[in-house]
Amino acid sequence: MTPTPIPPELQRVRIQASGPTAVLELNGRDVSDQVREYQLRHAAGQPPEVLLLLKPTAGADWDGAARVLVGEDPDPGPAAAQFLAALDGGEVERAVLARHDLLDGGPHEFTRALLTQLAEWALGKRQPADSVEVTG
Repeated sequence: MTPTPIPPELQRVRIQASGPTAVLELNGRDVSDQVREYQLRHAAGQPPEVLLLLKPTAGADWDGAARVLVGEDPDPGPAAAQFLAALDGGEVERAVLARHDLLDGGPHEFTRALLTQLAEWALGKRQPADSVEVTG
């Protein structure tokens, strides 16, 4: 997330959360319908900060902030490249060949199994050390 600071002067913020919904007001203006996600953080000795992630349909008209940072979703490319570069090719091949869903007879079965394996590792489901060794 790349935060874009709005002027550093503090503004009035009101958050009224109720279960999965919340009403967000900046300087008395309800902006709830424009916000996809918000994060409130407060470090001791510092003013609170509110990070707002806007919905794609949100307008760009903001007339106030509580030291608000409007963030953008991060580019997943660099993290994916770092993840893939850290993998051992032999370990990846062994893990894919040991998958029960590899030999389903469908088109591109090895590639599909490889992508499924990488996705599972990326999500922490089956780590490389948990892979089954194929011998033979």
